[in-house]
Amino acid sequence: MAKSYADAYYSGEHYGRILTQVMVKLIRNAYEAALTMTAVLLCWALALCLEAVAGLHTDVLVLAVALTLTLAGTQRTADTRRRLTALALLPATAAVSILVGRLIAVHYVVGAAVFTAGISAPVWIRRYGHAATKAGTLMTLPFIALLVVPGPALPPKAQSGLVSWTWAAVIAVLAVCCVWLVQGLGDRYGPWRPDPEPPNPVPRRPSRLRPRPSTRMALQLAVAIAAAFVAGRLLFDEHWPWAVLTAYVAASGNRDRTDVVRKGIQRLGGACAGTLLAAGVATAGVAGPTSVALMFTVLAIALWLRPINYAYWAAGMTTALALLLGWFGQDATSLLPTRLAAIAVGAALTVASAWWLLPVRRRRTATPDAGTARRLVRPSGSGVAQDA
Repeated sequence: MAKSYADAYYSGEHYGRILTQVMVKLIRNAYEAALTMTAVLLCWALALCLEAVAGLHTDVLVLAVALTLTLAGTQRTADTRRRLTALALLPATAAVSILVGRLIAVHYVVGAAVFTAGISAPVWIRRYGHAATKAGTLMTLPFIALLVVPGPALPPKAQSGLVSWTWAAVIAVLAVCCVWLVQGLGDRYGPWRPDPEPPNPVPRRPSRLRPRPSTRMALQLAVAIAAAFVAGRLLFDEHWPWAVLTAYVAASGNRDRTDVVRKGIQRLGGACAGTLLAAGVATAGVAGPTSVALMFTVLAIALWLRPINYAYWAAGMTTALALLLGWFGQDATSLLPTRLAAIAVGAALTVASAWWLLPVRRRRTATPDAGTARRLVRPSGSGVAQDA
């Protein structure tokens, strides 16, 4: 009897510690989400002023939000050197991505090929070490933003009214500076600081796989993206970016075939939940400034819950993009089934590519709880693919 009481006591103490850790994690996630959204709102406000002064269009605002949102997670533990690298690399890549978007609008096949090469090359260069991996991550951000900004899917006649490559570079500079400022102030005066990365990462043991894992993942991503371009154009016409974006999210950074399937299912499930939420918002008749405020609120909640499960982020992004479509005057409710179908097609293409084209098998960890430990110590907001 005494032993059962002792077991119950220690069991309750164990679950109490777990509950405390979860609560601390949620509070810290909320803090990190608040930092990110502060940078997003600051860059959005500056872009809004720039739009009014320079006579630009609302796609500048979307680009500012997309770049800041995706950049914040990659720069959270960056030192001064990496931030200066971002300041030099991101504007140049943003300018190139705008030109690629114009090319897609004019010559779809050629533009799709250039886009596929541009988003696959950063995965391939991971073989050259930690610095190349970080640089490749920065190079992909404008291409991800390009799939959100309503530019490449517009007809060629409408392209002249969109943001130019020079203004895209300016917006990228604003995004880098806003993220740098907000995160720097947060590290100086906030309650938490991110765990710093080791100055000299331990080099990975060379893989015996041939081709190398980086080459395999780059080829899988390229095939999935190319197939999504073809299927998206044939099945969904101007809404092809939804299939391409899903293919990128599910394929980038995959650990093995099971990981691709998991991310595809999470994105589809989150999109279904987001569809129901967006339909309710549309039925309520939310529009104008209220829809913009609601969009930022949804993004903040999705950022807060993203480290728990990617499905929350997918649901939030689907809702936010539906509100964005309504802001641009489109019937978001009628397009939601098309979005779900495009997401399903993109996920299926990625799973097929990862499953049958040079599959990467996960190395076994030393302990069965190693994966759980990595998830517990993983900093909030890490990862690029989840920013889509």
